[in-house]
Amino acid sequence: MADEEIFQRLPFPYEGGRFPANLGALVQRTVLTGELPAREVVHTSDGSWAIGDGVNDPNLPGASVISHISHVVTMNSSVAALATMPPGHIAEREAAGGPWEIKVLLGWGDD
Repeated sequence: MADEEIFQRLPFPYEGGRFPANLGALVQRTVLTGELPAREVVHTSDGSWAIGDGVNDPNLPGASVISHISHVVTMNSSVAALATMPPGHIAEREAAGGPWEIKVLLGWGDD
């Protein structure tokens, strides 16, 4: 998939309630490598996605990269269930394997 395009946004809702293969997200490296589980998944009002570990600052230089969401799902299979989460929401959980709590996204400048 390294040579495939990555799209920041694609029309929502997604076909079959699944993330499109070419949909990208801003992802913390710790999640992408499997060092830490995904604990925060954001679907912004403009339709883009961000996925973080909920522990480290994702804004530090080199802390986050653009990746296909499918790579995150490989490391964190429960993220796949969030493909139906509407724009303007955030899903959070305490730990790997824990239940996702979905809330309206506030404080990202798009609320």
